[in-house]
Amino acid sequence: MQQRQAFDIALKELKWKLLRMGGDIQEAIRRAIAALETQDVAMAQAVVNGDSNINAQDHEVEDLCIRLIATQQPVAGDLRRIVAGMRLAMDLERMGDLAVDIAKSVLRMGIAPSAQAWKDIGAMAKMVDAMIAEALNAYVNSDVEAAKRLAQMDDEIDHHYRRLVEQLFNRPDGESTTAQQAMATAFCGRYLERIGDHITNIGESVIYIISGERSDLN
Repeated sequence: MQQRQAFDIALKELKWKLLRMGGDIQEAIRRAIAALETQDVAMAQAVVNGDSNINAQDHEVEDLCIRLIATQQPVAGDLRRIVAGMRLAMDLERMGDLAVDIAKSVLRMGIAPSAQAWKDIGAMAKMVDAMIAEALNAYVNSDVEAAKRLAQMDDEIDHHYRRLVEQLFNRPDGESTTAQQAMATAFCGRYLERIGDHITNIGESVIYIISGERSDLN
């Protein structure tokens, strides 16, 4: 009985660590996007500097999961929670890397995306923020339907990304956007699109924890 109680406490610790990590990454993405919009170099640098904290949290989750597998020898649902927790942390860590990529674009770009491009970048950023909240909600509440909704939300991000690229590289002669600015903006859109993919991976992990089924939400 005591061993099971200790194990349950450790599983709650795993969930708390993942939620904290998810919240920190959500904030990093918000700050990276704000820095992109305002070309705030100091804020962008803070996002870059904060990546070490995200990486440390990823290592904490990995160490906890390995320790639980080695000492508790979990099976069935418990093992799925631990394995999926490691996968979830990997996706979160990669999302943090992509937030850093956006921040580094600010440091290199020197000019904000055009107003037209920002319509799609801003829409993508809002959808990413909503997807993270939905994914964390699905994880906390073991909500399969919330996890599945992530696929439709990701489709909307993909739509905005395609439109962004089209308008960046099919501009009428004489418009002021330089090739360098267009490329940097397109890369930022790509980073957001990739974040959306990683969030759908989290949804897949949630479904796996609950049902044991391997799904494909991308």
